[in-house]
Amino acid sequence: MIEVYALCGGRLELDQSLFFPDRPPGTRYVVPIPCWLVVHPKGRLLFDTGIHRGALADPVGRLGERRAQRFRIRSAPGDEVVAQLATLGLGPQDVTAVANSHLHFDHCGGNEFFPHATVLVQRTEMDAARDPEVLRTGRYSPSVQDFDHPLSYRLVDGEHDVFGDGTAVLVPTYGHTPGHQSLRVRGGGGGDWVMTADACYTREHLDGDRLSGVVWDAAETTRTLAVLRRLRDREGATLLYGHDTAQWESIAHAPTPLAAG
Repeated sequence: MIEVYALCGGRLELDQSLFFPDRPPGTRYVVPIPCWLVVHPKGRLLFDTGIHRGALADPVGRLGERRAQRFRIRSAPGDEVVAQLATLGLGPQDVTAVANSHLHFDHCGGNEFFPHATVLVQRTEMDAARDPEVLRTGRYSPSVQDFDHPLSYRLVDGEHDVFGDGTAVLVPTYGHTPGHQSLRVRGGGGGDWVMTADACYTREHLDGDRLSGVVWDAAETTRTLAVLRRLRDREGATLLYGHDTAQWESIAHAPTPLAAG
């Protein structure tokens, strides 16, 4: 039996124009940072690790002054991945694999707490995040402190079947970053789920074919949105968007598993 759990990896306050560049700046709102736990007979997979819990106490020290102003931490004390696992009676040692959708600070901040897990990242993502030229642009820095730990990284190239039976497959969804990946889970709670992460922030982005203000490659992002739309509209998958407040509030959270509607 496979179960899927929604874990809160933090909450960020940001300007709406970062998500919707066509809207005037000045309106700020709070978005969730979902992490997802897949419980499988062969192990437990954690998709994304959220914001590092130290950012709540010292956002400037953790994120840097510019990012701490742009992204204000609005997490409650329990809104971090280790505390969320504890609601299921689990600790980091119980997670056998971690997959990062990408290596921005709000998706890999908790990586260091999983030294016993295999960490799955697209090779192109790791290459970009460690490229000195890319780091100088500020697109990943200071995320290096979030992922550059002595962990058991396994770099993958393209689609990757985590458990070898087709139930949890990492799917390349490039565009937001060079090596962004999403996760498709079939069978968890009777559903066919696709955790899009930042390949698609909200349903509004997908329905309107809208790009956010944080895009590495616009053409790749547009192609990725088309792939996600096909999975939803033609294959019947339920998309779980990267930062969709309305959807997040409508689904079950740990310790209750997701269930197909």
